[in-house]
Amino acid sequence: MTNHNLVTFENWTLRVRPGTGKRIILLLHGWTGDENSMSIFTRNFPIEYWIISPRAPYAANPNGFSWRAPAAQGSWPSVDLFRPSINALLDLIDRFAAANDLDSSNFDVAGFSQGGALTLTFGLLHPSRVRKMGILAGFAPEGTQQILESDLLSGKSIFLAHGTLDKTVPIEMARQTIQYLESAGAKVIYCESEIGHKLSVDCLRALENYLVH
Repeated sequence: MTNHNLVTFENWTLRVRPGTGKRIILLLHGWTGDENSMSIFTRNFPIEYWIISPRAPYAANPNGFSWRAPAAQGSWPSVDLFRPSINALLDLIDRFAAANDLDSSNFDVAGFSQGGALTLTFGLLHPSRVRKMGILAGFAPEGTQQILESDLLSGKSIFLAHGTLDKTVPIEMARQTIQYLESAGAKVIYCESEIGHKLSVDCLRALENYLVH
């Protein structure tokens, strides 16, 4: 059950690891990544998961792919720029689940960097559909405060990991994200490491533990 098969499903390119159950986790790569980028994290993910790792729909410069349409160089992603990708991903999950007899009514999402920001946005826009969230070296996109409500994420536990030496997404952005999530009623499980823009071994283990429970 460790093989991640390359799949073309409708207009998507995916890496898929079939699971022993009907549970789905959607993995979202970072800016300039692709469908292969997230598999490094999944070796010890629960075997009942169907792991779906899609390639983002927009080309990134100079290579790879992005979850937002091209924007001004140096600008941070916004909630509104993420909406088309989120709508497309919801449609993907529902269609893929129907084709493979899976339950898409409630699924988990985890993402790295830009994919972490998309994960956060996904959960805020569709809290009834997203069960668990893993935000890895991510951040709150512009416009997050405008969609926050005090009880929007009530009852949810959300995993967040970040490196104190991250120069791509500064640690202050992670700490601000925690405040946003807690203000919306979420319980945040936070793992911080003395590391750059990556996921430490300790935080990967913490993520694995979070997904099991």
